[in-house]
Amino acid sequence: MKKILFILILLTTVSIADNPQNNKIGIHKIQSMYYQTNKIPISEKLTVFNGIDILLEKKLHFIQSRTIALVTNHTGIDRDGIPNYERLMKVDGVDLKVIFSPEHGLFGEAENGQKINYKDIEKLPKVISLYGGTKKPNASMLSGINLIIYDIQDIGSRFYTYITTLGLVMEAAAELNIPVLVLDRPNPIRSDIVEGPVLDLNFKSFVGNYPIPTRYGSTVGELAESIVHNKWIHPIPKLDVIKVEGWQPDAWFDQTDLIWIPPSPNIPTIETAIVYPGMCIIEATNISEGRGTPNPFTWIGAPWIDGNKLSQALNNFQLPGVVFTPKTFTPVKIPRVSEKPKYENKKCYGIEIWITDRNIYNSVDTGVLTLFSIYNMFPNKVEIKKDNLSRLWGNDILYKKLQRGVTAEKLLVY
Repeated sequence: MKKILFILILLTTVSIADNPQNNKIGIHKIQSMYYQTNKIPISEKLTVFNGIDILLEKKLHFIQSRTIALVTNHTGIDRDGIPNYERLMKVDGVDLKVIFSPEHGLFGEAENGQKINYKDIEKLPKVISLYGGTKKPNASMLSGINLIIYDIQDIGSRFYTYITTLGLVMEAAAELNIPVLVLDRPNPIRSDIVEGPVLDLNFKSFVGNYPIPTRYGSTVGELAESIVHNKWIHPIPKLDVIKVEGWQPDAWFDQTDLIWIPPSPNIPTIETAIVYPGMCIIEATNISEGRGTPNPFTWIGAPWIDGNKLSQALNNFQLPGVVFTPKTFTPVKIPRVSEKPKYENKKCYGIEIWITDRNIYNSVDTGVLTLFSIYNMFPNKVEIKKDNLSRLWGNDILYKKLQRGVTAEKLLVY
């Protein structure tokens, strides 16, 4: 399915390049046709088993007599909500020697960018953070290890750093001839939808490590296989993936019977995860992306924005599956979630994003046109950090187009 959509988008992009006037109609019409002809809508909750469940119920041979390093965080739970490390520590013949945590920490206790160092944690093996000074495990950290397991819930966006940690761990494993086992989990925002530009490797960073679209349309297990197949890292490790069972690519996370755990402090809901691929680019500006509020990434504003005018401008685009309403909010410090939000304790005016039909909503288009509208309405107030935007976008084309003052139609040609 995702290949079909990717081809449709590619054909649409070619058509748009020939005739920019067709841009708005072309992209949205093609996507609408795709979703309308997709599978019959899911009417009942899917019974889904994550890779950790399949491993422990059917495939213990992968871990028997192994000394394991586990890369995980608070999202690494089984169907009953029990942490994977607790389950692994109870398996006879398995030695869980070290746990590595990604950005936000083992317990999801740190906001974005916050560095963590762990001391001894009662009843757990040694825990090492792979965010901050050390992003890639070294030989000393992996001494005696003969299997690395990766088990983290991702959200399907290229700049979400967990998948960069995956690649760095895979590289370290290959350098030391340690096999890697990825325990798969669903893509919570569907894995049959692809949006946004493919990363230009000249802009490779910790928030963009592979030449994939912004909304990359696969599970983390499928991505790991793509990393190996396309040789996006060097060297390449021996990789096994235990697939998720019972899930289907056109399913949203809340259409499964799995427990939703916010994968990071500012992705509290599935709806937040849906808007995130587009609205994350607001982080590269002096516009509040809603951190320090109950609704990050769906409340967008600043003290100098006119929310009424902005919502009207965005609604005039008639974007599929979304409406915009004026919103006034005041970002505040939220411990371990947003310690220093933009415009802390200052009243901001802007918009609230209401998704009316997530099946036709285009997250990236929405984010781009939000930034475009604010930039054009308040040119003397907006500040864009070129390097930050280019890292998030995957190239510097968006920044250059905004600077040149291109039309909205041309801006959406990725």
